[in-house]
Amino acid sequence: MKIEEVHEKGKRILNEAGKAIVGKEEVLKLILTTILADGHILIEDLPGLAKTLMAKSFATALGVKFRRVQFTPDLLPSDILGVSVFNQKTLEFEFRKGPIFTNILLADEINRAPPKTQSALLEAMQERQVTIEGKTYYLERPFIVIATQNPIEQEGTYPLPEAQLDRFLVRLRVGYPTKQEEIEILKRRIERKKEEVDINPIVTPEDVVKMQRAVEDVYVSDAILEYITDIVKATRESKREIDIGASPRGSLALLKLSRAYAALEGRDYVIPDDVKKVAVPALSHRLILKRELWYTRVSQESVMERILEKVPVPKFE
Repeated sequence: MKIEEVHEKGKRILNEAGKAIVGKEEVLKLILTTILADGHILIEDLPGLAKTLMAKSFATALGVKFRRVQFTPDLLPSDILGVSVFNQKTLEFEFRKGPIFTNILLADEINRAPPKTQSALLEAMQERQVTIEGKTYYLERPFIVIATQNPIEQEGTYPLPEAQLDRFLVRLRVGYPTKQEEIEILKRRIERKKEEVDINPIVTPEDVVKMQRAVEDVYVSDAILEYITDIVKATRESKREIDIGASPRGSLALLKLSRAYAALEGRDYVIPDDVKKVAVPALSHRLILKRELWYTRVSQESVMERILEKVPVPKFE
């Protein structure tokens, strides 16, 4: 598939998803960018901001299989991965696949499940396979996990450790709609006369995989590679606010996301603006701030934005 096709199909997918989500064009674009970069998404925001609706809308528009798992404290790894059941007719154990065997898995409120269950999911995210009782089952492509977290309710939750957060290519925050956007949400609800939003499939799972492969052909110059590494290096050297900066996995995340973003823009090469657009969601959750900042209003995102302002942008012609 050529970059022009990725651009055209990407526009149609975003328009279709935009039927359900009002006024969050940049968030929707970052979600599609991450899917094309073959990465997983963590959406951390308040309840009622359409996190689940976004995941369902993209799954429908992409024409892929979708499963949702509500994470709870009593959720077991087998509830996600699957379990072997004894068949009395054949006198053999048969493996019954769990909800992880899908294309897009929505892990709702992932921090409500205990670490053992979280790690079972994250292993599948990293390896794209599940091993149960010594047998390996490969997950179908595309395979994307969209996990949600509620940042205001901490009682009875198990926050994701930094090492597990690192497995997500991006962390996104949706935010409240503006007054006009909220009015538009209400108007659309009146017009359609039902709760559900009708979303049409635009592509097939095979098309999604072809789009992901096309992203691999996007050109990245040496100047852009230096810019990416300069940004990541700056997170490690900002000792006043950051305890631990981003690892090389952060550099790879910037590379993959900037190429996918360029493809959605219809370009077969990356420019500095592509890197800047994806840098905050790609790197902020990989930073561990100084302990004394935990009780202030300083966020990882704001620290990352200040770093971007300081790193020299390469000239691009």
